[in-house]
This record gives sequence, C-alpha cells and structure tokens, in this order.
Amino acid sequence: MEARLEEQAQCILVIIGATPEGKKELVGFTDGMRESSQSWRDLLLDLKRRGLTTASPMAVAKPALAKAGGALGFWKGLGEVWPTTREQRCWVHKTANILNKMPKSLHPKAKRALQEIWMAETKKDAVKAFEAPVRARGRLFVETYQVKYQKAADCLSKDREALLAFYDFPAEHWKHLRTTNPIESTFATVRHRTIRSKGCLSNKTALAMVFKLVEGAQKSWRRIDGHNQLPKLIQGVRFTDGIEVIGNSAASQAQAAA
Repeated sequence: MEARLEEQAQCILVIIGATPEGKKELVGFTDGMRESSQSWRDLLLDLKRRGLTTASPMAVAKPALAKAGGALGFWKGLGEVWPTTREQRCWVHKTANILNKMPKSLHPKAKRALQEIWMAETKKDAVKAFEAPVRARGRLFVETYQVKYQKAADCLSKDREALLAFYDFPAEHWKHLRTTNPIESTFATVRHRTIRSKGCLSNKTALAMVFKLVEGAQKSWRRIDGHNQLPKLIQGVRFTDGIEVIGNSAASQAQAAA
C-alpha cells in the first residue's frame, strides 16, 4: 500500500497461525519488502524470540508446516530460521502462474487437469495425475504441454513435493492447507478499506490502520476443521493420505524407548 508522504509503497508481511484449539490468530505483522528474505527472516526470528519454539521434549519444537504463495523471500527466510519445517505451496497461486505461461484457449483444459492433481484422494493418485493421460489426446500431462509450453510444465514440476505436502497431514485440514485463502480473504477487506481511505499520511499510520483492520477481522475468523487433530501434530503423530498412522508418533516411540 502507498502512503501519501512516502516515496515508495510499503508491503505488509503477515503470518497467521492456529492454536491447539483450532483458533486462527494473527501471530506476525510488520512492514517490509515482499521478496526480501531479510524482511521475512526478521519477522520469523521475532516469532522464535516470542516463544514459537517453546515445547515439551516429545512435542514438535518448530512449525510443522508453512504455507504461502510464491513469495520467494518468505521461503528463503523460513529455510534459514526453521530449515526442517515442511513447505506447502498454494495451489491457487500455482495454477495462476502456470496458466499465465499458456495460451488462453488451453486454460479450461489445463485447469481441469491441475484440479485432478490436488483433488486426488491419495498422494499416490496425485503423483499419477501429474503424468496422467489427458483424455482428449491420450498423452501424458507433462508430455502434452512440455513440448510447446516448457515453462508451464517446469513451473508445475519443480514444486511437486511442496505442492503435495498436505497429504501428510489430517484430511480435515486439507482445505485449509492447499490455498492461502484465509489470508487472501482477510486482505480483500483490508484493501477495500484502504482504497476508500485514499491513502494514509505515513507508513507508520498506514501500518497502524491495517493492523487494526486485521485485528478486527480476526474476531470473525472461523475455527479450523478437525481442530482435535492439532494436538496430535504437536506430539509428532504421523499422517499418511490424511489418515493417522497408529503407533508411529514421536510420543509413542519415546514412551516405548523408556
């Protein structure tokens, strides 16, 4: 957003987390540069200093999964602060990026093929969908588009593991993990209000206004589905294709060793 008395527009960096009870909360908020890994690193380190890594010995002492769109600065900063945290790319952003590299006449067909990947019931089926036959031609998906639209095919293939990370988490959480809609929908309201205000006088007043808008919106955020599964994730319980793997959690292994 752009303040009237500032030469450059500022970017608001936001991190939303969830409590063990499934309540979404604003946990990180500052201004910075969207593609700057240093800006994201400073925000993530602030979370760490405020106790995000505080946990019992048998709990996950780091964020289990982080999801975002294509903000390269965020992913680089995350890798520096919590290198073992899983990454989940947003399918909405990824689909848009892929379609931007293809002619509009192919968009409906390509969009359906991409949807078959992230809507697959299991990770195995999703991996197959990456290379599944395109019904209209009977050829492999990547093969179909890679010859003429290599950038589009590469855009999909290079992030395959990060796009499918959600399969290793409870099925109830999948719709929350596959996209960044919780943040996007919140900032749709923020953008509307800031446009109507016709700009703030300074970055400081702009940041304060956006914070109050997000703080107000936070009151109406709905709880995460399957919130009863969150304590299991904290304890290190493993999930495969959205289903709990019985007797294979970090806590049960530690108890067995004792």
